[in-house]
Amino acid sequence: MPSHITNEFKLVSPRSTVEIYLSDGRVMSGPRNAPIGDFFNSLHELSDAPIVGAIVNGELRELTYPICMDSNVQPISMRDADGIRIYRRSLVFLLEAAFDQYYNSSDLRVEHSISSGGYFCRVISRPPLSQGELKELESEMRSMVEQDIPFRREEIPIQEAIEYFEENGKSDKAHLLLHRKKDYLTIYKMNDFWDYHHGYMVPSSSYLKWFHLTLTGEGFTLHFPRRQAPTKLLPLAEYPKLLHTFRLYKSWLDRLEISSVGALNDAIIENRIDEVILVSEALHEQRISEIASQISARKGEIRVIMVAGPTSSGKTTFSKRLAIQLLASGVAPFPLAIDDYFIPRDQTPLDENGDPDFESIVAVDRKRLSRDLQQLIRGERVSIPAFNFITGESEEGKEIQLKSGEIIILEGIHGLNPELVPQFPSEQTFRIYISALTQLNLDRHNRISTTDTRLIRRIVRDARERGYSAQDTIQRWESVRRGEKRHIFPYQENCDLMFNSALVYELSALKSLAEPLLRQVPYGTPEHVEAKRLLSLLEWVLPLESDLIPDNSILREFIGGSILRSFTLWHSNP
Repeated sequence: MPSHITNEFKLVSPRSTVEIYLSDGRVMSGPRNAPIGDFFNSLHELSDAPIVGAIVNGELRELTYPICMDSNVQPISMRDADGIRIYRRSLVFLLEAAFDQYYNSSDLRVEHSISSGGYFCRVISRPPLSQGELKELESEMRSMVEQDIPFRREEIPIQEAIEYFEENGKSDKAHLLLHRKKDYLTIYKMNDFWDYHHGYMVPSSSYLKWFHLTLTGEGFTLHFPRRQAPTKLLPLAEYPKLLHTFRLYKSWLDRLEISSVGALNDAIIENRIDEVILVSEALHEQRISEIASQISARKGEIRVIMVAGPTSSGKTTFSKRLAIQLLASGVAPFPLAIDDYFIPRDQTPLDENGDPDFESIVAVDRKRLSRDLQQLIRGERVSIPAFNFITGESEEGKEIQLKSGEIIILEGIHGLNPELVPQFPSEQTFRIYISALTQLNLDRHNRISTTDTRLIRRIVRDARERGYSAQDTIQRWESVRRGEKRHIFPYQENCDLMFNSALVYELSALKSLAEPLLRQVPYGTPEHVEAKRLLSLLEWVLPLESDLIPDNSILREFIGGSILRSFTLWHSNP
């Protein structure tokens, strides 16, 4: 080797400093092993929203994570999906700690989310909190924020954690940990209070400035910011139909005696899962039958059934099962898809990034849809369009004419938007909102997001039907979610009723199909962080064999093998 090269390389003692390379090209130096949060504290212009975490060398980290080597770093703020999850998870921990100060003999449950930014919570084993008690609880939380109490992270033996939760009456947490493969558990401590939470936290209570507690039904809402306004609380909308749907699902869980993922895992271990599956599916069928009966009772008045909901809710299977129940009730349904009324792709409106906004209602030829509906209802013959998703063009489809008494089932994401067909008489429509409104949580404080359930469904279906990788699906998910928040969720309470397509056992059924797909997401990509988070979630559930699932299940729409895939309502033209 040439001597001039060897002189450039030599062993040295480690520097006392390290450098971080920010995504905007800047480089910063600081003490070795200093928390990444300390680096950010001197760079206030990094984000217009509070920074609550970081991506360090391709991995999501807490702000307390020590930087021991030169690293590529991207700050994570409350405008990011991971950031808002860190904030909300930490806020639940703060609520727990404050609740423990006053009501440690009672059971606080964080049950489900609401679209305007919040979690619905209930107190068990005592009457609901009064307005005065809720105000006192919020005051205690704000006092803790002012005190800037550290959230200390520790690892303890798994058996110690199980014994602690059993001794403190938290059997749901103990049952969950019985099936954990790792021999330790990461917990967080706030003074003398401690618990585990599925995911990272902020460093201390002072980060949690934005929240409010509001009485809601038989419980209360923990109100927090949404990503688009991370330091503001948006108006808390009324959501009686959504709340009723969650209560109905809660009654289903009680009937199944499955209150948490730990109880589901127990059922799998004890070979009771076939009973859980059969009863879950029967409850779905019963609900669909009830909906069909309501529609049948208004036969002659209702002419259009509108089915709407976010992606991967199971709208297609639900619509077919509803059609079958309507036929059994003596009502003849005719399917019509809003998607066939898309305008040509080159005329599609653009979003703020200049990309085609396929979720916008402006992308639908509403004038033609309204005209066709009215002509069909009058008994006229109509040539309906057929959208070619390959060419992006609207083509002429079949010429149809409704038979006497036929009801149109109109499926699409905009079905609840009053601007879809504003001239159509509302008394002739029946609107159904469908979504996978998961309420089976890991335990009383660790939620399973309804969005995560739908994303895992979609990853499995996209791989099987469209050849997409998990990375492809995750990459598109942010755009899909943005469209849902704009065009679907604001109108969900416009429905006549809601159908919850979630199945208590579905994560166990999806686990063995989703995990191999998620493990293929390349390390170092933005999608890898999300894939790792979903894999971490699936670690908590035990798998089950898919051959136990009935062939007409909504879940079959995603895992395959649905008997309804080829089911169509035959319609002959007179």
